[in-house]
Amino acid sequence: MPLPPADYFWPELQVQTSRSSGPGGQNVNKVESRVELRFHLATSRLLTDEQKLRLQEKLAGRITTDGYLLVVAQEDRSQLRNKEHALRKFYALLREDLQQPKARKASRPSAGAVRKRLEEKKRHSDKKANRRLDF
Repeated sequence: MPLPPADYFWPELQVQTSRSSGPGGQNVNKVESRVELRFHLATSRLLTDEQKLRLQEKLAGRITTDGYLLVVAQEDRSQLRNKEHALRKFYALLREDLQQPKARKASRPSAGAVRKRLEEKKRHSDKKANRRLDF
């Protein structure tokens, strides 16, 4: 199931800023460039119950005790660029963890492969048996 565009989630995201510990020199001490995106999984109307459960399992380490999925960005000096980074990270997490794994198709080895394996086993067995006879 493909995800909708990133701005689709924007109404349900909470953005909080704070002072960053990243690059910026003296700017770090006076500008709130660190961005924290919060997304409450349980109350989201954009995801199905199945998707919520899957995210809850996959992203357990990123979900707070209040049930918020937390994404932080502080790579840049600019608050706007950090917002963009955080949104990209958030969307990448959703895309990666909501993707259904492909079901494994059961297969059997071909007759030729079975024959070749058995011949190799026989050859190996004969080689070891010949070592015992040469005392």
